[in-house]
Formats: sequence, structure tokens, C-alpha cells
Amino acid sequence: MIGHYALNQYVTITFSEDKGIAYLQFSKRDENFSCTVEDLESFLISQDIRYGIQHDIVRRISTNPEEYFFSRVPIAIGEPAVNGVDGQIRFTVDLEEDRKPLEKADGKVDYKELVRLHNVLKGQLIAKSIPPRQGKNGMTVTGEKLPFKPGKAARFKVGKNVLVDTDETGLYAAIDGLVTLTDKGKVNVFPVYEVNGDVDYSTGNIDFVGTVVIRGNVLTGFTVKSAGDIRVVGGVEGAELIAGGSIEVTGGIIGYNKGLVSAGKNVKVSFIQDGNVVAGEDVIVSQSIMHSSVRAGRDVLCNGTKGLIVGGTVQAGERVVARTIGNTMSTATAVEVGVVPELRNEMNELRQELRQLLENEDKTNKALYLLNQLAGSGQLSPDKAAMRVKLNATKQSHLREEKRIKERTLEIERMLEDNSRARVEVVKTIYGGSKIVIGRYTRFVKDPTERVIFSYTEGDITLTPYI
Repeated sequence: MIGHYALNQYVTITFSEDKGIAYLQFSKRDENFSCTVEDLESFLISQDIRYGIQHDIVRRISTNPEEYFFSRVPIAIGEPAVNGVDGQIRFTVDLEEDRKPLEKADGKVDYKELVRLHNVLKGQLIAKSIPPRQGKNGMTVTGEKLPFKPGKAARFKVGKNVLVDTDETGLYAAIDGLVTLTDKGKVNVFPVYEVNGDVDYSTGNIDFVGTVVIRGNVLTGFTVKSAGDIRVVGGVEGAELIAGGSIEVTGGIIGYNKGLVSAGKNVKVSFIQDGNVVAGEDVIVSQSIMHSSVRAGRDVLCNGTKGLIVGGTVQAGERVVARTIGNTMSTATAVEVGVVPELRNEMNELRQELRQLLENEDKTNKALYLLNQLAGSGQLSPDKAAMRVKLNATKQSHLREEKRIKERTLEIERMLEDNSRARVEVVKTIYGGSKIVIGRYTRFVKDPTERVIFSYTEGDITLTPYI
């Protein structure tokens, strides 16, 4: 019988990197080896194991050690930390529009009423903040605490005409209007401006602080600008549409290589021909993109029943999905993913913001230093004491803002380096003459290829089957 002091000549103990598991391995195999449960447990304690000893395995080793001579067995298992769950913002209003034409009492359908808006009233609750859930600490086998990662609180991204209550749990409308999400997920309530017909010489150009609904077409040469969304129940020609939120065109865009359709969030349209389209997030096309320049911060989705991309350049920060890319005549078609100019612009803006913030912080600190010295010598007048309180509050606000900027900068840096989500998905066929660009890498397609995904792997563009 081997006493626990002599056990280290027969067995070795190793630990996983986070000390969540301890392993026992025989270093010396002796047919006559035997030890008691008590001796083996004492040995484990002498090796700093304080938690999670697998008593059933200890018993088996003491009765049948030869079973374990040629393997490494987990002899103690700790308790993994359970990370917290991030808080969420939950909307209490429907942000998706009802798309069916309005049926009247006499059974007739009114196609002019295709867009019905879910307006909110002043004081109405728009969104609730769901608090993060706490995690739970774990324990290493050596008895040390394994800290959990706490869940992050969700913050309202406050835009125009909305109010947050004092305990920051509810977001409310400050005016009657339409809830609109704009770039970077800001929540706004905008008033609505409706045009019952075309945007032409009778209406002139439109520049509105809210959401614009056009129940007709937007003709060549005209401009519609909106701080919120633009909804067009018709088509768009070579016009300029610029929205802080999303743009939705029931018909298509025929751009005649003029004009621009630009949205802070999404552009949703049936087809784009000879057009120029830019979206902060997604471009969603139900039929085709032909000979156009299209750029999306996130995805370009053109995978409806036709789902064709041919000619021009389509760029997306993450994904392009299409049924067919190019054509049998090998028309030059460029599809680029992993291109995120908006993120680079945001990074430059954040750096500028941080510089300005640090300059202001420096001025605040200098002023506070002088006021603190006066306070130390008892020479602080009431107005200077009030200024000191105000400056301290400003300093705290600066520090919070600095933390936010640094966190977002790190997030963007990681996103710019990461090409793992960048992919081009071909649901049916990609033809010769097409060019795929992922980040800094290019691949020319020479022969028609069916059902394939282009993605980036270890310095090259690779093809995998589309399933």
C-alpha cells in the first residue's frame, strides 16, 4: 500500500490553463500499486486541489489503478463562471409597416393607401430598457474564485423628439409623429409630410425635418431630403433622395446614371437600374441590380425570385447575397465585401472628438486645481464654490464620454480587422467576367459556377458550396 507522501513517485498532477480542471496521470506503472481513497485524497490536497474532487474516480483508482495507467483523467473539476447577460432595449411599438393595400367597406382596394403609418402620440412609451442579468462566480480546483463577466446595461440611443425617464428605463415620444431609427440606431419621433402625387414642378424639391411619404413618383432632377424616412409608393428616376433613416421605394429606381439614393439606415427597393445607392446598413432588392453603383455598410441582399446583379459595382461591409451574378455575355460585374468606409469615417470622427475632449478636460483640470488650492486655504467664495461643483460634474461627464469613445474605437478597430463575416453568396450561378473582392484580395471568375460561397481564409479567397 502506497502512502500519500510516496504517491508523487507514481502519479503527476497537471492543471488546465484556467485551473478549471486538474488531471491525474501515472508516471510510473507498477502492477503492485495500490493506495487507499484517504491517501489519494490527501495527496490531491497536498497538490493544492481544494475543490471539485471527483470522488467516484478516486475510488476506482484505489480499487482498479491499472485502468488508468495509460490515460490522463480529470481528477478534479471546478465550477465555470456563468457570465452575465447583456441588457436589451425592447420596443413597445411596431416598427414594421403594414404593406397590404387598404380594402374599403365596399370591397374595393385603394392602392394609394399602400403605406399606412403607425403613428405615436406625445407621451406614448416607445421602448423599455430590460436590465442586464447578473452572472455567477465560478471556482478553480485550487479553490480560487473565477470571476464572471458582468452583463452590459443597454443604453437608449436618443435621437430627436424623444425623452428618457429619470431612472432610464423608458423612452417616450415628445411629439405626435412616426418612430424612426436613424444611423447608429438612434430612436427619433418625426412629424410626417405626405405628397399625394409625383414630386415634379408642381411640388418642387422637398426638405423636411421629419418623415416624407410620396404617393407617386420622384422625377429626374428633383430632390427629396428627410431627417427621418422616405417612403415612395411609385418609382424614382434620376433624382436625389437623402434620408437620415431608411428609404423604401415600392417601384424601382431608374437613375439614368444621375442622382443619388442615400439612407442612414436601409434602402428597400424592387429594382435598381443605372442608379447610385448608398445605405448605412442594408440594401434590400427584390428583383435586380443592373449597371449600378451600390454600397451598403452591412449587407446587400438581392435573392428574390429574379435576384440578379449584373454590371457596375456592388460593395458591402459584410455580405452580398444574390441568385445570379453576371450574365452569359461576361458583362464586367464587380462585387466587393469587407469594405466599410462608414466605419473608417466614424473612427476619424471619434479621434477628433477625443482630441477636443482631452483639450477641454485639461482646461477643466487646471481650473479645478486652482479652486482646490483656494478651498484648501479657506479662501473659496460662494460663487467659486458653486463653480467648483459645476466643474467637478463636467469632469465626470468628460470621463464618461472618454470611456465611451475609447470603447467604440476598440470595437471599430476589431471590426475593420475582421474579414471572417465577409462573404459573397451565390444562390444559383455566377458567370465569367465577374470579379470578387474581399478586403485586400481579388478573385476573377472565368467560368460559370453554380451555388457557391466566396469567403476569406488565411490570406486567400476560397470557394465552398452554397447549401
